[in-house]
Amino acid sequence: MRYAILGDIHSNLAAFEAVLRDVESRGGFDKIWCLGDVVGYGPDPHECIELLCQYDHICVAGNHDWAAISKMDTTDFNPVAARACHWTAQQLTPEDIDYLQNLPLNFCQDDFTLVHGSPREPIWEYLLGSEAAQDNFAYFETAYCLVGHSHVPLIFEFFEGVAIYRVFPEENGLPLGENRLIINPGGVGQPRDGDPRASYAIYDTDNQTVYHYRVEYDIAATQKKMTEYGLPLPLIVRLGQGW
Repeated sequence: MRYAILGDIHSNLAAFEAVLRDVESRGGFDKIWCLGDVVGYGPDPHECIELLCQYDHICVAGNHDWAAISKMDTTDFNPVAARACHWTAQQLTPEDIDYLQNLPLNFCQDDFTLVHGSPREPIWEYLLGSEAAQDNFAYFETAYCLVGHSHVPLIFEFFEGVAIYRVFPEENGLPLGENRLIINPGGVGQPRDGDPRASYAIYDTDNQTVYHYRVEYDIAATQKKMTEYGLPLPLIVRLGQGW
């Protein structure tokens, strides 16, 4: 089995389509594991939900998914994110709302737990440092946990009671071994690690390895749509900066 691991699509259809094409060029996939925030920020919330639903997939709820259907208050969002969220809510069909409404907070399959933010706080916690990651290893029982939310590709390995930060290996992927891991594939639709290319991962069960990839997409096309729809300028600009 091959799983395409996608996080934080964020209504960016051009990036989502580019990732799917890239996965196909690398041998395809059997199923998508989506780590939440299908919508929010970008110009194509309905289209991204519609495309995701064309594939066999599992998706967990993200904070923007919940906020778009008023399942979460936007008072904790910054003004730019809140404005985009309110716009997103107006674009959703009744079927989209029903889909987002029924997303689980977490999901376990095989040796993996899937959440958006963290095992401890599935909707809202950002895992960017070793200290927070170390605490979170107590909140899931599987060997591995997949997270999104930060839009930053990273790995935390639990070794002798300590969470160690690791970067994705460039060539041969990340072999899964005895040590427990928290893995973030990075953001499809709004990367925040200084690289504007869409970020995702593939898990190949045959060789028990997770591969991380970046793929270029038509950023200008997404920015043009966002401008036409009156979405906030900071969200438009940041796509070109990967931040």
